[in-house]
Amino acid sequence: MRRLLPGILLFALATSLAGCNDDNTTPTTPTTPTTPTTPTVTETFSGTLNMNGGASFSFTATAGGTVTVTLASLSPDSTLQIGLSLGTWTGSACQIVIANDAAAQTAVVSGTVTAAASLCARVYDTGKVTTPVDFSVTIVHP
Repeated sequence: MRRLLPGILLFALATSLAGCNDDNTTPTTPTTPTTPTTPTVTETFSGTLNMNGGASFSFTATAGGTVTVTLASLSPDSTLQIGLSLGTWTGSACQIVIANDAAAQTAVVSGTVTAAASLCARVYDTGKVTTPVDFSVTIVHP
């Protein structure tokens, strides 16, 4: 029995150490993956709007996302209401999709595209322009 005692103790020690782990790191909680965001582009267009006139500006959204058109400035009368729209560029004309026919300075027209697209912004007289009006439009798009 004396010969068995050291063997039994050695076996007991070996089996108790087998369950030990030297890894003292704290378990981490899994994180939810984030969706990469598409960078945005800001473009500014300006011009002069005449009575019964209009101007279209084409641009390309390189991915899906939100497109915002802002009437940044309107001079000499910032309260004058003109037309501001967002649409699809056909290659020769702006096919209006979203319009605000009473846009004064700081007015915003916004929409969402699901994929890359040829788009356009348009400013136009809605019957209220009597003398030439200078304008600036800012477009933010993916």
